[in-house]
Amino acid sequence: MKPWIKKTLIGLTSVTVVLGGLSACGSRGHHGEGWSAERVSEVRGKVVEKISGKLELDVAQKQKLGTLADQIIASRTAFRGESADPRTELKTLIAGEKFDRTAAQTLLDQKTQAIQGNAPQTINALADFFDSLNPEQQKQVREKLERRHGWWGRG
Repeated sequence: MKPWIKKTLIGLTSVTVVLGGLSACGSRGHHGEGWSAERVSEVRGKVVEKISGKLELDVAQKQKLGTLADQIIASRTAFRGESADPRTELKTLIAGEKFDRTAAQTLLDQKTQAIQGNAPQTINALADFFDSLNPEQQKQVREKLERRHGWWGRG
């Protein structure tokens, strides 16, 4: 695999994990409630501002980062589907005497289609953002990924 493709996929995965993790965790103490659109928007804004500050992004770069964040949120929403509580889907698979393999396969197919359907747009948004960075900013991103810390972590 070419190095730039590998780096792009690693970067996409990292950004997805960061923003998806923020979105998926929910607010502390209220794990069953999920996040409102307002809360997701608030966290998105904070993450974009934090990354923008760390990388000293200009207006155009910040806009591309915002587009990437929006695409990741859209991908997460598509992956999550119409279910308000993903745990309920799992509970239905184990509710009977035997594990519902057919329903599990259907659920897996739906999730896989959601990922595949949104992946090209997400990769393009990530590529547009990364390509807009100057060499020093790209170096910062690579170093941050090497240290394997989040943008707001210890490193």
